[in-house]
Amino acid sequence: MPIVIGAGALVLVLVAVFIGVLSAVLPGSSGACTTPPPEQGAVADIPADYLQLYVRAGDRYEIGWHVLAAVGKAESDHGRGPGSGIRSGTNHAGAAGPMQFLLSTWAAFGVDGNDDGRTDVYDPADAIPAAARYLQHNGAPDKIRTALFRYNHSDAYVDKVLQQARAYAAAAPADPDESAAQVCLGAGGSVAAPTEAAAKAIAFAHAQLGKPYVWGAEGPRGFDCSGLSFAAYRAAGIGVPRVSGAQWRHGPRVPRGREQPGDLVFFNSGPGTSITNPGHVGLVIAPGQMIAAPHTGTVVQIQSYKRDTLLGFTRPTAHR
Repeated sequence: MPIVIGAGALVLVLVAVFIGVLSAVLPGSSGACTTPPPEQGAVADIPADYLQLYVRAGDRYEIGWHVLAAVGKAESDHGRGPGSGIRSGTNHAGAAGPMQFLLSTWAAFGVDGNDDGRTDVYDPADAIPAAARYLQHNGAPDKIRTALFRYNHSDAYVDKVLQQARAYAAAAPADPDESAAQVCLGAGGSVAAPTEAAAKAIAFAHAQLGKPYVWGAEGPRGFDCSGLSFAAYRAAGIGVPRVSGAQWRHGPRVPRGREQPGDLVFFNSGPGTSITNPGHVGLVIAPGQMIAAPHTGTVVQIQSYKRDTLLGFTRPTAHR
């Protein structure tokens, strides 16, 4: 039955739902610092052993586990597909294994992921890190569309994988293989559920995933890094300065290890950057993970913020 809800009430309902979803999927968000298994939604479709392999390969090659999982889903349904070539032989195109490598490509990029002395294209412990290695070689994570297109020369394939990756990212912890101890932040601290404003900002940023980086843009068709954080908090009803350096000085600062979803994370990288004027900014969505618009030629995407150029964090909600 159709239900009509006023615009203001609808926003509050959506925010409440989003906060509930984040509390369910962010490790430690209940305050008890536990990591609930992905028991429902899109990620429940991934076999546990494959999920661990995607996470480990993603960490090793600095590619989101959700992207690797989306490739595995598209290529073989995580090794369960009925097609030829997944468990033996090759398919009609000459591809083999759960990640569907051409044998010539496998010869160049195969990985002994489980250190058993063999590079077995049919073993997911080898095939999944090999896929990550191949994607990284072709430009991932920064040029993820280019890397995926080289994996399978089809724009429809790239769109399908990115759509699946977004579904996996939205349905699970940023790192579903982390232990509870690893996701606790600070002494006795844990990842808190985001405030209403932070949840709105994160929801806005999630909705922009896949849009192109455009220098100086703050939406709706493209963003630069600070344009995304500016627009996200504008959508949440909170004003922050437009550029990353001014956002950094706007503060207040959050001690490293005490960051929470919705905080801004800054880097000593990008044009004109310095330790007092960071040139890059992202929006924290989970421990070690952010949504950011990296640079020209890339798209808004989920990335790790664990890098040498990290300067620190601020919390815009304090300026309400």
